[in-house]
Amino acid sequence: MAQPKEIHVLMVSLFYHGHINPMVHFAKLLTSKGIHVTLATTSHAREHIDKGLANRTNFIDFEFFDDGLDDGLDRDSNLGILLEEYLPTNGVKNLSYLISNLEDKGKRFACIINNCFVPWVTSVACIHNLPCAMLWVQSCATYCIYYHYHKTPSQFLALDDPNNEIEILGLPLLKNENLPTFILPSSPPHFLNVVMKTMSNLNHYKWIFGSSFCDIEQSLVNSMEQFKPILPIGPLISPSMLQEGDVEESHEKNDVCINWLDKQGTSSVIYIALGSISVLSQSETETLAMALANDNNRHFLWVRKEGEEGWGSKIVDLPKGFLEKTKDRGLIVPWCCQEKVLIHPAIRCFLTHCGWNSTLESITAGVPIIAYPIWTDQPTNAKLLVDVFKMGVRMRKSVNGQLELKEIERCLLEVTNGPRALAMKEQAIKWKVAAKNAISAHGSSNMNIEKFINELN
Repeated sequence: MAQPKEIHVLMVSLFYHGHINPMVHFAKLLTSKGIHVTLATTSHAREHIDKGLANRTNFIDFEFFDDGLDDGLDRDSNLGILLEEYLPTNGVKNLSYLISNLEDKGKRFACIINNCFVPWVTSVACIHNLPCAMLWVQSCATYCIYYHYHKTPSQFLALDDPNNEIEILGLPLLKNENLPTFILPSSPPHFLNVVMKTMSNLNHYKWIFGSSFCDIEQSLVNSMEQFKPILPIGPLISPSMLQEGDVEESHEKNDVCINWLDKQGTSSVIYIALGSISVLSQSETETLAMALANDNNRHFLWVRKEGEEGWGSKIVDLPKGFLEKTKDRGLIVPWCCQEKVLIHPAIRCFLTHCGWNSTLESITAGVPIIAYPIWTDQPTNAKLLVDVFKMGVRMRKSVNGQLELKEIERCLLEVTNGPRALAMKEQAIKWKVAAKNAISAHGSSNMNIEKFINELN
């Protein structure tokens, strides 16, 4: 009797958490359906993956290739030359060499899947005569915006005018403040250059997948059908977020955050986390701390990173006396398992920077948000969450660029006890149900994955 054909897929990602994590979630979906997945990234990420991800993903092989930069150089500080010079040359050469070595050991890849920040991978696919797919790790909305920016730049004039509005099929009117910051003149050019290279390479991709799901971005998916379709396969989050009832791994005895949340009342805690890169300024930190300290009934879990940050920022100090004043109703930690926290019944709302991974996790958990976007796709995600998904409020700086106390208090009140708070929660629950349905056996995301696997055979 003939043995079933083994299908091997190679995934390639930049080394950042926000890029690798959705690739890993996609890989887990594929391995659950019998596909063998190898995920490759630069050697710079080896230590992080060996200590963390590799131990939790038994069915994915991790491989590494040299990016060409000296080991002692900081990748964040040299990101421009890494993305535009070293990876398109050394990355192509060393990834190709890695593939040849793996093929010599018996792996025959059916395709390569990369994300949108390593467009040079299409050259490697051509060298090895492999079909190529892309996982778009941001929203379908940003895919649509970047596509039209590349194809019809005349739509995107007056990008330095705060009152300028742009009309794109499938989206509400967008002011410049709602656009991905890479498009704006104030952004370093290398980010936009890489994304535009991806847009110019779209014809090299046989499949383009989105980490979103159809129900929540249906208009965007429909609008791209006439251009270059995107197939949502998400939400690409941990499967534990979609399970009902207690999840065994969410109740580890040494989980400080979960143990603390277990002692809080239902829907009583504000969860605050602003991503793995961005750091609040001293002024923003002090103002947020003041808002939390002023209300003796307000409980909070605040994730604040420690030490130097790779992007040149350093964590700032909390106001004197804040910890003592709030010790009975607040917990501050340098890190937490966000997926576990968001599905905990004690969480009332989420103050977030609106990174797409955090956005998907909020949606899947059914948690209303306070949106405080900073850069890249976050302003667009905030626009979606507030005005399209209608499950949150946007927190804004004043005209002089300061985050004011009254603005924080307004948002906290509006999302917890304001006249629209119940409607936001109901909308969040609606999207939670839709997310679960999307990855069910007959759901739109699962059907897109099944179609992809059939085309690989």
